[in-house]
Amino acid sequence: MRTFAVARAVRGIEPLVAMEIRRSLTGVVHGVRHREVWFEARPGADLLGLRTADDVLLAAAVVDGIGPGRAALRRLARAAREVDPALMGDPGSGVEVSASFVGRRNYTRFEIEDAVGAELARPARVPYHSRRDGRRPPPGARSWRVTIDGDQAVIAVRVAARPLHRRAYKTASIPGTLHPPVAAAMAHLARLTGAATVLDPCCGAGTTLIEASATLPDATRGRLLGFDRDPAAIAAARANTRAAGAALAWAVADGGRIPVEDGCADRVLVNPPWGRQVPPAGLLARGLAPLWREVRRVLAPDGLAVALVHDGVPRGFAVEEVVEVSLSGQHPLIVVLKPR
Repeated sequence: MRTFAVARAVRGIEPLVAMEIRRSLTGVVHGVRHREVWFEARPGADLLGLRTADDVLLAAAVVDGIGPGRAALRRLARAAREVDPALMGDPGSGVEVSASFVGRRNYTRFEIEDAVGAELARPARVPYHSRRDGRRPPPGARSWRVTIDGDQAVIAVRVAARPLHRRAYKTASIPGTLHPPVAAAMAHLARLTGAATVLDPCCGAGTTLIEASATLPDATRGRLLGFDRDPAAIAAARANTRAAGAALAWAVADGGRIPVEDGCADRVLVNPPWGRQVPPAGLLARGLAPLWREVRRVLAPDGLAVALVHDGVPRGFAVEEVVEVSLSGQHPLIVVLKPR
């Protein structure tokens, strides 16, 4: 029996999710849509091992002819009634549905959720928990998702108990902590295999290096060093590292004066402070120029830096790749840089 799955993604990194699915032999990619990658899962594949995906769901129904008119709600409800009961799984404390769509429609996401959720809950004789009026479903409810792009919708059920982006190791957090799948995408772009030293000069709660560590097999893992001028960030990074079971080194240091020798880093991964949740401070209070000087200094001649930037590509680097993402209402760039 073929298993069709949907990987949800941050807008902009869908091609990287598709690449991870192929490289990890998780499945065969059949299509890329807005924030989604559709694929046929390989038997026995670890669907929960995809680190660049926000979530992975099993497709229960693909529905064509979903226009902007309200007749689409009846069409979706009919498709939900016809879902194979074998895909329902344990309904737990009931059914909850989250919906989204691209483009303008004459109905709301809550109307989609209610039309589909009521039908999914009926065969199992369990409650449907609506999200209207800001209500939150109770723990243990079976999670479904409906997405509409163009005139095609997919109704899918979540594989895990919670979305993949909610990493179990994130026991500690600080303002501005990086979304784990974005950090994983940066690690994939960095081509880390064989890198002896990987460095993050603005490590925050350690997400980027923990994700980098997860991409490396034990046989090729080198030094992973994280620095941050905030002691609370370093404490959070150490707590998350313990939860992840990773072997990383953390120290308090200013991003404008990284305490390592010239040319020692094969890779630098960095998400600089950009003034919303975390204002630049210390040597970076007047701008990020000191950070980029230090990144150029510590990079090996054949090294790479992968940065999430919000104010344009920094000077003094050759740009190898640029990926625009949608994150927290902003559109930063993931840039892959080589020292000039």
